[in-house]
Formats: sequence, C-alpha cells, structure tokens
Amino acid sequence: MAKPFRCLTVFGTRPEAIKMAPLVLELRACSELETLVCVTAQHREMLDQVLELFGIVPDFDLDVMQHGQTLTGITTRALAGLDNVLAQVCPDLVFVHGDTTTTFVGALAAFYRQIPVGHVEAGLRSGRKYAPYPEELNRKLTGVLTDLHFAPTASARRNLLAENVTPAGIFVTGNTVIDALRYTVRENYRFTREELNSLPVEKRLVVVEVHRRENLGEPLEAICRALRRLVLEHTDIFMVFPVHKNPAVREPIIRHLRGLERVLLLEPLDVNDFHNLMHKATLLLTDSGGIQEEAPSLGRPVVVLREVTERPEAVEAGTVAIAGVQEEGIVTLVTRLLRDAMLYKRMAAAVNPYGDGQASARILAAVRWHFGLCRERPEDFAAARQSG
Repeated sequence: MAKPFRCLTVFGTRPEAIKMAPLVLELRACSELETLVCVTAQHREMLDQVLELFGIVPDFDLDVMQHGQTLTGITTRALAGLDNVLAQVCPDLVFVHGDTTTTFVGALAAFYRQIPVGHVEAGLRSGRKYAPYPEELNRKLTGVLTDLHFAPTASARRNLLAENVTPAGIFVTGNTVIDALRYTVRENYRFTREELNSLPVEKRLVVVEVHRRENLGEPLEAICRALRRLVLEHTDIFMVFPVHKNPAVREPIIRHLRGLERVLLLEPLDVNDFHNLMHKATLLLTDSGGIQEEAPSLGRPVVVLREVTERPEAVEAGTVAIAGVQEEGIVTLVTRLLRDAMLYKRMAAAVNPYGDGQASARILAAVRWHFGLCRERPEDFAAARQSG
C-alpha cells in the first residue's frame, strides 16, 4: 500500500494559528492526505489559546520563545529545530503562512531539504522594506522559496506576477481568516472576560489593537495621545483596548490611558472573545493586518494606524481607511467617522474583498490538483461572488 501524501503545516504565532487552524481541519478531513502540525511557539501563551480553541494538538512543538528574544535568536533556534523535524517527517509539502519569522524560516528549512513549499496568504506587499518590519521582507523572501502560492486576492496575485512568479503556481483562494470566523462568532455570545459582558449599551464601542514593531517609540506615543483625546472629546464612546504583552507596547499605552473614564484596558483576549468583541464594536482602530481582513466580514469599519498597508484591497473597497501615525490625522479621521453617518454606513456596508469562508477548501483543491490527485484546477476566488 502506497504511503499517503504527507503535509506538514508550520506556524508559530497567534495570528498564524488563527489563519492556519481552518486549513489544518480541512486537510485532516481529507482521507488522501496525512497532515502533521509543527509549531515553533515563537509566541507561547497566545498561540496555545488558539490551539486549544480549535482542538489542534501539535505533533511537534519547538518551544523557541525566550524572554527578550531577538529576531536572530528566533531564526536560529527555529531553523535548527525545523531541520530536525523535516528529517523525521520527510513531508511531500510544507505549508507556511503569512509573514512571520517562522514563515521565512519554515520555507528556508524546507528548501534546504528540497521539499516543496506552499505559502498561505502569499503575495502581500507594501513596497517598503521596513514597513511592516520585519514582515515585508519575510514574505518576499518566502515567496522566492515557494512552489505553491495561495494568494488571498487578485491584487496579491498581480504582485506575484510582477515578481515573475510562474502563473501556474498561483491560486487565488480568499483569506483563511474568514473561514475562522465561522468557528468563533456567535449571536448571544457570553464573554469569558466578565467585564465584557457588562459594557455600556448606550455608548458606541471603539475597539483598539496595536502591536506593530515599526510603531514602537514616537508613533505609538502619538497614537496614544490621539486615543486619549478621542475619549475626552467624544463622551458617547467607550473604548476597549486589549494590550499586547510586549513591554515596549504596554508602557506607553498604560501611561497615557490607564485610569481614564470609559477606557477598559485588558490583557490580550482569546480568539473567541476578540472576534465576538469585534462583532459588537462600532469602530475598530488597529495596526493589525488580520483585523483589516476580519472586520469587513462583520460589517465593521477599520481605521488603520499605519502609514501604509500591504492590504490595499480593503482601502479600494472602502472597508478600511488609513489614518497614519500622527496625532492630528488620527483624531481627524476617527472624529469624521463618528460624526458622519453616511460615511460610516458606506464603510460598514462595503463588500469584503478578502473571502467567502471557503479559502481552506480552495487550498486543498489546489494541492490535490497540483500533485495529480484530481483532474480539474480549482476556480479562483473573486470578491464579487461573495455573499457579504
């Protein structure tokens, strides 16, 4: 009896896990494949929350996270650990996701072993080497090492074609994060954080999440000053801010916002709580890439606290607006959204360009087609076909 086609999925952070979990479940449901999971645990506690939610027990756990870790340290520990795993598993395909250090290292380790790489969420580009940092170069370097490029949108496909990627190796699938929302968002949801079950219903809920490395320092200070002004100037809003565990992120946020009336600072939320919090929100302010993709499926406008986004489709579709990282620009844009009902309605009702909840199924179909397990190449995702 021939051995089944073997896939190894590699991820290491909470955002990766959220987006890879639906794919792991889809792959495991296919009897033609043997699917193994390796986590680097580049992030530890926040990763484990997602694994538990989706019922995924890793076959390999490298546990590379260390206090005060550097990019170099993560890279070297993960590369050595993954090489050992690949030597044991000998997979036919290695899946990596997105743009983390784990992503690049996973692709590099597979290349060294001459194993094909499938890159989920391929083709995102900001065009700036250090924005986001180190993600922009992580995904570009991963792209060079990749064999199967699972681009979430037609725009991402165009980016890959501009870099001379072979068209036959590109599949437009939608984004797997939209698949994840089907598992998490529920009506009449009860939060595990009791404070979230008693939010003032008469106030408009503004949810904030920031963590980007390139925003550390003065950009984050300016963001915090802007948030403070918004709370003081708009007495009809209530702000909820899950604060990232990175001390360089936490310190200015706590210094500027702790003790303010109508501001709730929380430890990071698990996926269920955060997705359902977004579902209840009026407006989301973030520098996160994933939230730019998730929120439009929930009908929630997003203000991006960055100078540039590698997800231009959301800006073009009207679901996202870029505020930058200057205090005045942030205050002006958010104030306009809070006061201009027509602008708010247009953003909330815009079609989500990122997916229809079937990205994982398309990725599985692409793998089956590429490796000769079925005859027909899967049809590409097109945003106009989604139901909203």
